[in-house]
Amino acid sequence: MKIKIQRVDSNFEREALIRPFGFKGGYMSEIWQAIALLETGNENRQIGLGTQGILWSDAAVFAAHSETGGNALMYMLTERALQMAKSIPFENPIELLDAIIPELYAYGKTISNNPNLRQTFILNSLVAVDNAAWLIYAQENGIKDFDVMIPPAYRPALSHRHTQLASIPLMAYAIPIDEIKAAVEDGYFFMKIKIGQPGDQQQMLEKDMARIAEIHQAIGHFETAHTQNHKIPYYFDANGRYESKAQLQKLLDFIEKIGAFDQIAIIEEPFPEDYEADVSDLGVRIAADESAHTDDDARIRIEMGYGAIALKPIAKTMSMSLKIADVAHKNSVPCFCADLTVTPILVDWNKNVAARLAPFPNLNLGLLETNGHQNYKRWQELVSFHPCSQAQWTQTQKGLFHLDDDFYAKSGGIFMKSGHYQALFKA
Repeated sequence: MKIKIQRVDSNFEREALIRPFGFKGGYMSEIWQAIALLETGNENRQIGLGTQGILWSDAAVFAAHSETGGNALMYMLTERALQMAKSIPFENPIELLDAIIPELYAYGKTISNNPNLRQTFILNSLVAVDNAAWLIYAQENGIKDFDVMIPPAYRPALSHRHTQLASIPLMAYAIPIDEIKAAVEDGYFFMKIKIGQPGDQQQMLEKDMARIAEIHQAIGHFETAHTQNHKIPYYFDANGRYESKAQLQKLLDFIEKIGAFDQIAIIEEPFPEDYEADVSDLGVRIAADESAHTDDDARIRIEMGYGAIALKPIAKTMSMSLKIADVAHKNSVPCFCADLTVTPILVDWNKNVAARLAPFPNLNLGLLETNGHQNYKRWQELVSFHPCSQAQWTQTQKGLFHLDDDFYAKSGGIFMKSGHYQALFKA
């Protein structure tokens, strides 16, 4: 049965940050939240949420415009995609996404005046639309369960049911060492650390070495029961800032020198995406994030020796993430779910996927990064917008999310209405 969209609408909210959020050599001061509405001729109506990550999705766009201007460009793409959806009947959201992307990509290159616009910028703009489409698809088909909503072809990649997920905080450039240590003392045990600091390659390397040494001195001696060597795993995210394997090797040699090499669990996206090199000989697990825009890109990264893929349903759409997860599963490459500093409801969209991925190597659980609580000024108010805000599975406890039968029965609350976001649109 083809689903036909009759009415669309959109809105957005600007969320201020506690402090400037630094990565990719830049800093953000606020994050826009896009909200998309889809309504069918059956008067079924659903609202999808999306978090805009301009610096993450295309640093060139971020640098070429004011922060507000870059956000406005992405929001224009969300609005354009909604208008396109009215003329594209679809059986499932993956079909809708595939139909929208080519024209939207061309439009994005035009309005950004950037012929090299990264496809992730387009995908990021589509998250709110895609989430609304999944909810409309579920409503039209009488589906109220996340597992049933996923098309059968993609279910093998999401066949696990974790009772625990590691809750991964993000330590950006500006996070004080005392806060990092306090997080470990609170029970967080899998640490994501931003590297690739501002400056030229030598300045970046020196800053990264100093930062890692300082962090390792502060938390390297802590122990955890969740890893085989009982040490705190480090997850370094370079966001494509290292221009060569030789430069990264200098960092790895330094990390080995200070005795932290065996604590590296992941180095994510160390190189620019156009730097094509085999990474299987670096001695650490290299993960693809931004460079795995699509399932085809994921195949290429796997062939280059990448040993993990960061899935981002909340940044690259649920539809594309299912396709990427399928490729990874068929190639026995582990996946985990990374954040885009999303709001609480979107954390549980991400959590639905993380909860069903195979356990990450050397751990008996899945991985879910979530850092909104570290960065949004009004995080507690955002939590109150979640229809299951009081559920224990929304809370990190000693570095873990505990997923019980209630979490799976309610699919993380994604099918439930949020009064706050419903009120943003006319009845």
